[in-house]
Amino acid sequence: MPVDMRVLSYNVRGLHDDRKALAEVVRAADPDVVCVQEAPYYLRWRSRCAALAREWGLLYVAGGGSTGGTALFVHLRIDVDQPRAVALSRRYGWPDRGIASALVTKAGARLAVASIHLPLVAAQRHQHAHRVREVLDSYGTPLKLAAGDLNEEPPAPAWDVLAAGGLADLDPECASTYPATRPVKRIDGILATDGVEVVEHRVLDGAAVARASDHSPVLAVIRLPTS
Repeated sequence: MPVDMRVLSYNVRGLHDDRKALAEVVRAADPDVVCVQEAPYYLRWRSRCAALAREWGLLYVAGGGSTGGTALFVHLRIDVDQPRAVALSRRYGWPDRGIASALVTKAGARLAVASIHLPLVAAQRHQHAHRVREVLDSYGTPLKLAAGDLNEEPPAPAWDVLAAGGLADLDPECASTYPATRPVKRIDGILATDGVEVVEHRVLDGAAVARASDHSPVLAVIRLPTS
C-alpha cells in the first residue's frame, strides 16, 4: 500500500517574528517532516532547536548551529536513520550555510530528505546545489527530496542543477512565497525524484502566516511506495 507523507518547507526568519503564530501554522499543517531554514544556530542552539520542536509537537533531528540554521524536524510517526548535518560554507569560522538530512520512514515507505538554504551569491548557489545532490545520493535510496529556500526564482541555475540530478520541482505553477505579507517572488520550493507522487502542493497563507515569518511555508503531500 502506498503511504502519504506531509512535508513542510519553512524559512522562519531566525524566530524574530510571532512564535505563537509560527507554532499555529506548523501545527495546523500537521507535517510528518519539516525542512527549516534560519532555525536557532548561535548560543545554546541544540536546546533551542529542541524547544522549538516541542512548541510544534515535533522532534528535532539535525542541523542548526552546525549548518548555519538549516534544520530538520519530524513527527513521532516518522522513523529516522542516518541524520546528518553538513556544513557547506563558513563565515568567520562559523557555518553560515549547510544541509540537514536524514533517511525517514513512514509505515514502510523510505525517503532521503534534505533541508537546504542556498546562498545569496549565484555562483555559490550553483556549487551548493551540486553538494545537495551528493548528500542525497549518499543514502543509496531511489526516493529523494530536497526542500528549502533556494534564494532564486525558477527557472534558474540552482534549480537546473537539482533537476539534472533527478530532483524535479513538484509544482512549476506554485504561487509566490516571499514576502509573506504580499508575496511577489517564488524562492522556496520542494523538489523530488521520480517515484514521489504529488497528492497536494500549496503555499500556505492567512493571518498567522503573515505574523509568523517573512516567508510563506510550502506544504507538499506526497505519496510513496512501500519497500
